[in-house]
Amino acid sequence: MPLTIIAFIIVLGIIIFVHELGHFLAAKLVGIRVETFSLGFPPKMVSRKVGETEYVIGWVPLGGYVKMAGMVDESMEDKPLTGAAWEFMSKSYLQKIFVITAGVLMNFLLGIIVYFLLTWHIGVADVSQPVVGSLQKGFPAEQIGLQKGDRIVAIAGDSIKTWQELTDIIHASGGLALEIEWLRENESFSALVIPRDTTLTRGDSTYHLGLIGINPQPEFRQVGFFESVGRGFRITWFIIEQSLSAFKMLIFGQAGLNDVAGPIGIAQLSGQTIRNGWVDFISLIAQISVSIGLLNIFPFPVLDGGHLVFITIEAIFRRTIPTKVKLNIQKVGLALILAFFLLVSYHDILRIIFGK
Repeated sequence: MPLTIIAFIIVLGIIIFVHELGHFLAAKLVGIRVETFSLGFPPKMVSRKVGETEYVIGWVPLGGYVKMAGMVDESMEDKPLTGAAWEFMSKSYLQKIFVITAGVLMNFLLGIIVYFLLTWHIGVADVSQPVVGSLQKGFPAEQIGLQKGDRIVAIAGDSIKTWQELTDIIHASGGLALEIEWLRENESFSALVIPRDTTLTRGDSTYHLGLIGINPQPEFRQVGFFESVGRGFRITWFIIEQSLSAFKMLIFGQAGLNDVAGPIGIAQLSGQTIRNGWVDFISLIAQISVSIGLLNIFPFPVLDGGHLVFITIEAIFRRTIPTKVKLNIQKVGLALILAFFLLVSYHDILRIIFGK
């Protein structure tokens, strides 16, 4: 449990810091006064003022904020505008967009850099070979004696040369007995295995897959600098596409809250990945960073996308939205997000306790 908590704090801490650093640096670049840089929400754990900025660590580690002069934000402070050059509202529309989107861009940049460095350091994984990399406890593969490093050479009398051939046969054979043959250090083994018939539900669609509980063993090939950079961008874009697809399915009822990981789910996942090794753990940080960055740009109050809606409306109508109106909208948005967090956390608990 302590390791899980520490891993969770590291994951969220890095992602929140990178996001808020983006807002902070962008604000400084365009000459906006930053009053507060906070990791976590109030009450304050520690704080220190350096120059014009108070740096804060809050007790609630589920977000953070950069309080800029002349802007209504997560701090919910109602301060009158003075028209000073260093206030957010005194900047041009493009400068405001740059400051608001900088946090999201930093989240994406973190993903790109992490996947670039992992690719350059480790290489590109090839999982085409039918070699067992790991086994799931309690599944048929473990029960018949398969071990990590075994090469599967035949199933039901059919020669196996690729991992895809192996999975095609197993997935289509849930509940059916198959003879499986494998090699271990040039010694041949064989046994009957019955893939576990597993039902997967996605929205209104139901799938039946046969599973024996094995994962492939990746073989890595080294790649150059530019290919590593390219893969950093491609993997990050893939995560964005998958996240958008997941959000769409959630909105249209094709997926439920059981498919969404809240703070408790992320904490559990953080603990699991840190035990798997630093590569999995860093990859998780990058993946969550990209997903949270994307979520932040949605046009919803309190999120960065909500601020973009405000400043765009003001730019179109050339009128400032009253501060009280912004505050009330922000409060409603914050209440809805907190309710969503609680609901998702409830499902996290059900999933952990009951496996639902």
